[in-house]
Amino acid sequence: MNNAEAQINANELAVINQLTTASAVVNMPVSKLLNAPGNEALKAFFFTPVKDRSALKGKKIAVLVADGFEEIELTGPVWYFRELGATVDIVAPKYNPAPERYGLAYPEMSKTHVMAIQYLQPVGWIKFDRTADQIKVSDYDAVFIPGGAWNPDNLRADKDVIKFVQDFNKSGKLIAAICHAPVVLASAEIIKGKKLTGYWNIQSDLKNAGATVLEQSVVTDGNLVTSRHPIDVADFSRAVENWLLKKF
Repeated sequence: MNNAEAQINANELAVINQLTTASAVVNMPVSKLLNAPGNEALKAFFFTPVKDRSALKGKKIAVLVADGFEEIELTGPVWYFRELGATVDIVAPKYNPAPERYGLAYPEMSKTHVMAIQYLQPVGWIKFDRTADQIKVSDYDAVFIPGGAWNPDNLRADKDVIKFVQDFNKSGKLIAAICHAPVVLASAEIIKGKKLTGYWNIQSDLKNAGATVLEQSVVTDGNLVTSRHPIDVADFSRAVENWLLKKF
């Protein structure tokens, strides 16, 4: 490398350094969430053995999820439904990387896994079972969508996901969404006139889509079950269970 090339690279590096910020993010470890003051009932939900491990036997539930899902909002309900005997499939949008000019670098596992976050920090990956273009309404008794700000934003732009949610809604079967996930229902145009809840930052979006937003840990209206936040995972999971058992 000659001096001129070195100077150009030094100039580029100086600019890149100005475009890049230091890596330090807020996260939400599961252990900290469960042990936080006020979350005693949430902790008990996970550490109290399930009494009837066949309560949901024969039920099939699809989890609609993309990159950026809030970890506990997927792993928590999935754990509970499986403890109750349900079959749960993780369903992701068909792999569709952005054009090269967007500058995104995808790990190879993006073709078979979706990325989990804890609030703002990516923390791991979970393998999906099927893609949204492969499923049909008759395959499942219920659908639930975890939150995480990035995940619903990815889902609401996927035509296969939106079409499936719309068709599932027409069937009258259960659709459950927690945290940011109700915006997917808004994009599917199925919440007008409905009562529901969601993460505080999206409540105005839900109202603009014609919903009545309630400040509760969980809201059931017809075939829709919604919740606000990871702290509501226990109430959310039980509401899904009760709906499937017709105890609502």
